[in-house]
Amino acid sequence: MSLHEASFRLRHECPYREISERYPDLTIREWYLSDCQVLEITSAEAPTDDLLEEIDGIGTILHESVDDSGLHVVTQSCLCALEGSILERFEEHNCLYQPPTIHRQGWEHYTVIAFDEDDVRALFRDLEADRDVELLSKAAITEQHVPHSMLAPVDQLFEDLTDRQLAALQLALENGYYEQPRGTSLRELASQTAVARSTFEEHLRKAENKLLTNAGTYLRLVTSGSAANSLRAGPSGPSEQRAD
Repeated sequence: MSLHEASFRLRHECPYREISERYPDLTIREWYLSDCQVLEITSAEAPTDDLLEEIDGIGTILHESVDDSGLHVVTQSCLCALEGSILERFEEHNCLYQPPTIHRQGWEHYTVIAFDEDDVRALFRDLEADRDVELLSKAAITEQHVPHSMLAPVDQLFEDLTDRQLAALQLALENGYYEQPRGTSLRELASQTAVARSTFEEHLRKAENKLLTNAGTYLRLVTSGSAANSLRAGPSGPSEQRAD
């Protein structure tokens, strides 16, 4: 048996989505607690007074900082009624919601896990009936890998990355920099920012190094005792001719 993980984004009427659409450099991460919502709001750009006023109206501000790295705010607000919400629809189709919800550039990003791929298909048919939905990824999680997937919280994978490093990483990803062949170059990416190419490259390389270092622990868990070790040379050295 295997689980199935699906990530997708959608558009519908939501105050947080509307804010993220008006301020495209903004990222809002949303967590549900028992009686409230916690929002982490970040941006690599300096916020305007209008944006700060909107954020202040969302709820109680628990943390706020504005410096050279950009904006970082954590707020707490009353839990909106979940009756008829998208979370209920996940449950109706036996899909487990994986927080946080991420609001960016007018889209809400979700990840769900299901025991049956047909449940994921049924969920998408349901959502497509009244929402603009776009599938980002879908994959089977084999039984032996389930514990590892649950032990890798996103916040730990991106720990110690600054907002500017995250922004550089996201810009590179969205523009096809990591595709083969590459969809863009460092020079083209830097031209979309307000920093020099060398500065942008420094942000990107540091982000890559930190991300891989943070992921290393989980990588070792996943590959422990697996066929991945077959790439290593045996006692007698390489057994086949290099083809690259």
